[in-house]
Amino acid sequence: METQVHAEDRIAQAIERTKDPALARELLREVRRLAEKFVEVHGRPASFMEVCGSHTHALAEFGIKYALRDVLKLVSGPGCPVCVTDQQEIDAMIALADGEDRIITTFGDMLRVPGSRGSLMKAKAEGRADVRVVYSPSDAVEIAQKNPDKQVIFLGVGFETTIPVLAAAVYEAETLGLENFSMWMSGKLVEPIMRYLLDTGETRIDAFILPGHVATILGRKGFLWLAEEYGVNGVISGFEMNEILSSLYILLDLVLKGKAEIVNNYPYVVREEGNPGAWKLAEKYFMPVDMAWREIDVIPKSGMDFRPEYAHFDAKKRFPVTVGKPKPTACRCGEVIRGLIEPEECPLFGKACTPAHPIGPCMVSSEGACAAHYKYLRQ
Repeated sequence: METQVHAEDRIAQAIERTKDPALARELLREVRRLAEKFVEVHGRPASFMEVCGSHTHALAEFGIKYALRDVLKLVSGPGCPVCVTDQQEIDAMIALADGEDRIITTFGDMLRVPGSRGSLMKAKAEGRADVRVVYSPSDAVEIAQKNPDKQVIFLGVGFETTIPVLAAAVYEAETLGLENFSMWMSGKLVEPIMRYLLDTGETRIDAFILPGHVATILGRKGFLWLAEEYGVNGVISGFEMNEILSSLYILLDLVLKGKAEIVNNYPYVVREEGNPGAWKLAEKYFMPVDMAWREIDVIPKSGMDFRPEYAHFDAKKRFPVTVGKPKPTACRCGEVIRGLIEPEECPLFGKACTPAHPIGPCMVSSEGACAAHYKYLRQ
């Protein structure tokens, strides 16, 4: 009962924090009305998947997921790049840190992600590795400049939003003529994983809340295939409460009308064409490659890695590591990121697996579904 009171308080407080609380209350009423109508027509709640970890956390933090839980199913998908990275690759990145004369640089999320034999944080704490958290890949380039006697390796994990930033760092290192900078590239592409989910049909998806950040690169046009080939709706959404509520309203209206459209509900940030310049820079250094996703088969052309002519920046080529098969655990992150289960359905959630003692990346990452549920929706 206490959790329910807290969740109800959460949405009330979130509404009051918006610039227009009256609009937020009206949007919430209208979303509920349309969601109830969908239940009346179809005999079940509509199921919308978000493929952005920031949306996952916003839906939980604002209390929207809880407030609509009886009439609308909001499913977390593969929106966290760290969470979807294959465990064997995580193990390899952690093993990479054990080499001498090198500095591993990474975003903060990677530091505590558990591998089969420890984590980067553990390696750093034990003095076995020089691991440094940076806020930008360019910071890693700067570290390489200041440490010419060390090899500086950046762990480049991210979706389309991050990949051009990674390319910019490589460009910077190339321009500076740095020979002691390299990157372990693990870029992920949204379209192949969305197609995988739709093709397998293992998760019921009536529509997608499309990632606003990724859409700044791909544009609305980058998601038209979803409606044209699959007849599935998508709304590109911002991250404020009223933006998310209005996106849910648009999706419910579309699915009730039986339309298939891609709507840009984030127009002041996302352009129709996206950002071709940024992607052109990404494609200068990287190319699509087959990639394994956590507890998912290798998906063809679903990742981005270095082009052969830039192998001198490729940490996988320069510092090859061999790791065995990951140790099996009862962690069900793989099912969480495919929308098959809610985090609470994992037997480890909130017990053996907590933010203080994570077993899987979904509990560690700031974009992970388990972390969002633990912080905002835990009962």
